[in-house]
Amino acid sequence: MPSMRQSYTVTVPEDPPAAAFPFHKQDLRRKSPQISRSMLVSTFVGLLINQAKNSKNAQGLVGLRNLGNTCFMNSILQCLSNTHELRDYCLRNCHLKDLNKSCRAKAALMDEFAKLTQTLWTSAGNEAISPSDFKTQIQKYAPRFVGYNQQDAQEFLRFLLDGLHNEVNRVVGRPRVPVEDFDHLSDDEKGERMWNKYLEREDSKVVDLFVGQLKSSLTCNECGFCSTVFDPFWDLSLPISKKGSGEVTLNDCIRLFTKEDVLDGDEKPICQRCKSRRKCTKKFTIQKFPQILVLHLKRFSEPGRVKTSKLSTFVNFPLKELDLKEFSSENSATAIYNLYAVSNHIGSTLGGHYTAYCRNPALGEWYSYNDSRVSPISSSQVRSSDAYVLFYELATSSHM
Repeated sequence: MPSMRQSYTVTVPEDPPAAAFPFHKQDLRRKSPQISRSMLVSTFVGLLINQAKNSKNAQGLVGLRNLGNTCFMNSILQCLSNTHELRDYCLRNCHLKDLNKSCRAKAALMDEFAKLTQTLWTSAGNEAISPSDFKTQIQKYAPRFVGYNQQDAQEFLRFLLDGLHNEVNRVVGRPRVPVEDFDHLSDDEKGERMWNKYLEREDSKVVDLFVGQLKSSLTCNECGFCSTVFDPFWDLSLPISKKGSGEVTLNDCIRLFTKEDVLDGDEKPICQRCKSRRKCTKKFTIQKFPQILVLHLKRFSEPGRVKTSKLSTFVNFPLKELDLKEFSSENSATAIYNLYAVSNHIGSTLGGHYTAYCRNPALGEWYSYNDSRVSPISSSQVRSSDAYVLFYELATSSHM
């Protein structure tokens, strides 16, 4: 099996072998002069995935070596490897044309991430792959990951997505966006204008997949005036609600995140109409649903960023048809999501281990990724009290 530096890349050779394509590139272009190289790449990737479906050693079922307490990294990398649009983006080398020209020489993180993904999906054997080259790059981007201490998987995910986005941002130079007053617009118009302003600076494949928009409504208890703010989000950190039964649902956690909070005492904000500090109520709703919804279950208490305790509450989450209509902003479309990956934390704050459960996008079956070991599991095993970060993919929505 090749090393990371020798990893495969999915490219179309000048003369594709007959075994790879049931036709010749010249024949295709003779029949359709407008055919592009990207179409040939798409065909090749499609054949690769079809081959995986019919193969006993399907691609994407390769483990990652633990380099020394790097299970947190391996867990997230396997979840992202099974994010099928991000996987295809890497397999097709689409990142090469998106690399920010102003920092192309510094785009080593995206390059190594793509190489690692390609190796996971083109490896002919079952031997685990070393992510050492990738680790070298992520710790250059985020020095907190230097060394071999156990780290938080959700925190690693945020840094990784931010680093990948920065390197393939389609916006060069990040122009300064002037501050505009949108208070005269309706909430839907204001949300759309704020989203477009965000894209004027932050626009990438990573944003296309992972970023949504939250609406925060602040209502004055004195005069009833309601002000709204719209902010992008990459994931939602959900508090775990507590019930006497010891089991809660994922919707219980989202309700706790979005419930109205009363801001009083020292927390009183200034009402824009009253022009003075007033008791207010604050509420979150989802204005724009992302294609990939990442939900982080807040199992750890972290006073001073030191984990002191862990909640092992069983959160019952749906594998299919997570309906978020209840949490959408007024007049926003509903959105239904299907689960495809889970990052698990096993153990306590004193000693823990990360694994991943992922649904292989080529086979549609669930697998357990425990560092070097990959094994099939049934869908009934996916839910557990170890679930820490949930990855959902948008199944249907009347507005994207």
